[in-house]
Amino acid sequence: MKDTTMTEPFIGEIQLFGFNFPPRGWAFCNGATLAIQQNTALFSLLGTQYGGNGQSTFQLPNFTNRAGCQQGAGAGLSPRTIGETFGENSVTLTTNEMPAHTHPFTVYNQTDLNKRASSPSAGNSLSPPRLSSPYVPASPPNTAFSPTMILPSGNSQPHENRQPFLALNHSIALQGVFPSFG
Repeated sequence: MKDTTMTEPFIGEIQLFGFNFPPRGWAFCNGATLAIQQNTALFSLLGTQYGGNGQSTFQLPNFTNRAGCQQGAGAGLSPRTIGETFGENSVTLTTNEMPAHTHPFTVYNQTDLNKRASSPSAGNSLSPPRLSSPYVPASPPNTAFSPTMILPSGNSQPHENRQPFLALNHSIALQGVFPSFG
């Protein structure tokens, strides 16, 4: 008697599974190279969209470190084709890639002792009034800061550039029902 609790997948159907192995009759979508001779039905559906020489081998889709994307184009989006890979897992921004912006800096020299506070607030100072600024030594109050006070900083290290994700495995059905296109 046939088990009817599970439906039979279409060949080439891709599903997400939360375990670290593909179910029987499935393979991870990890770009593996398969022999056409042993997987003729799947090759007839995928062709060489994901790689392979098309004579003896073809490749499965590769979702390792990737997210799925619909083919075509949308308003304001780049056009995508089936099998195309794009994006980066991490990126290092250069000064030319950052939008133009400023870092305004204001220091208040509050002479009224009643208006001094230990945290930033309107009209208050974090330091006692002096004849010169603590940031520009030996200068009278209201002196302009050095133009080099705020410069680019950092160590040119890449940062994470991936969307939020959940660790699941994409798997493709190697066996099942051949889909009808009529």
